[in-house]
Amino acid sequence: MALRGNRGTLARMSFLSLGLSEPLQRAVAAWHYEKPTPIQVAVIPAILRGADVWASAQTGSGKTAAFALPLVQKLATARRPHGRYVSALILVPTRELATQVVEAVRRYARYLPQPLKTLVAVGGLSINPQMMALGGGADLLVATPGRLLDLIDHNALSLEEVSVLVLDEADRLLDLGFKAELDRIVVLLPARRQSLLFSATFPLEVQTLAAALLRDPLRIEAPDTAENAPEILQRVIEVDGPRRTQLLRQLVETSGWTGVLVFVATKYTTEHVAEKLGRAGIAAAALHGELSQGARTQALADLKAGRVKVLIATDLAARGIDIPKLPAVVNYDLPRSAVDYTHRIGRTGRAGEAGVAISFVSATTHAHFQLIEKLHGLALDREQVAGFEPRETDVATPLVAPDGGGIKGRRKSKKDKIREVAARAVGESVPVRVVPPRSVRPMQRPDRNF
Repeated sequence: MALRGNRGTLARMSFLSLGLSEPLQRAVAAWHYEKPTPIQVAVIPAILRGADVWASAQTGSGKTAAFALPLVQKLATARRPHGRYVSALILVPTRELATQVVEAVRRYARYLPQPLKTLVAVGGLSINPQMMALGGGADLLVATPGRLLDLIDHNALSLEEVSVLVLDEADRLLDLGFKAELDRIVVLLPARRQSLLFSATFPLEVQTLAAALLRDPLRIEAPDTAENAPEILQRVIEVDGPRRTQLLRQLVETSGWTGVLVFVATKYTTEHVAEKLGRAGIAAAALHGELSQGARTQALADLKAGRVKVLIATDLAARGIDIPKLPAVVNYDLPRSAVDYTHRIGRTGRAGEAGVAISFVSATTHAHFQLIEKLHGLALDREQVAGFEPRETDVATPLVAPDGGGIKGRRKSKKDKIREVAARAVGESVPVRVVPPRSVRPMQRPDRNF
């Protein structure tokens, strides 16, 4: 079902009316949750009554609380299995999201009469402490798929007693190549269980996964509308690629931001830009998949605490990461997938706060940004900053160099080759588009170490 509830009805809803117990109501009050969001209104009662749920909601909509609050309430009255068993399992795509979810669960369980044993299991850390912590089982385990299977292979864990399975960011789990791991995990789960699947998008792979996991699910969609959309000012600034770091520095120094999350395409760029900003006296840090888990956690903590002003990150930080009151996001590099644009800018403008999202666009990336606009129904004005007006143009130039050789870093397409053959047959030159030599750079691999 789509969430199109009457605004007055939603305004009258409370966490009490959703069926949450007194300890859970105390927890949400302690965290200043004034009223439930639309996705929480739809999901919480369904989970409490034991239904399978297939839900989508925009970033910053309160999705984690939507499944974590009722899950905590159910576990509070359930019997913890003995031995190496767990009662509930939450699977997430990244280590950072796992840590964030388990912190939220512990927050919500704070006022329960009996504490819940809630554990996190992720890669990048020694497996031995996680194996020891699982001694005696657990009420809830939040895990990434790879580390979960490692624990199972070490006989540290069994999934035979799992009563509730949650897949958070299901589309991202599949994007990152976890399908084989998910297939292995599902086989180990009991047939009788409650399954909850949350996904921002629903490509065919996610639909197939949902069909295999869920039984007669309640389908819930929280559409992006003017009523519930986050307050994010989206800006597009035209700038030549080589001058992006200088422009970023000026924006950080003049905009009054207390913090900013900057998205780039590669691990190398995170370090390179952070180093340049540091030399200019701006406290900056890098976040990418090759860092140790301790370094990744510290980088996020430093931004949240204000110890660094700028965090340069790959798409590792694009999904699920909650940085309270983050005023700005900058797309230094545009996302490869147009879908990820929304997830990136959704790191700002959360929990009712206003934010700004700025995208740098150059002559070689303007066509890609037009695709992003088309996908998301946007038509954003292009801006130029004084002193950073772009000089590069997307000009048509010959694909072959004056000496007859090809341009380094540029491979001719099949169509280009056909045109050249036809041109030689009629004795004409062929005007085709290439990137000017000074703009060509070695191809770098994107960050995939989530």
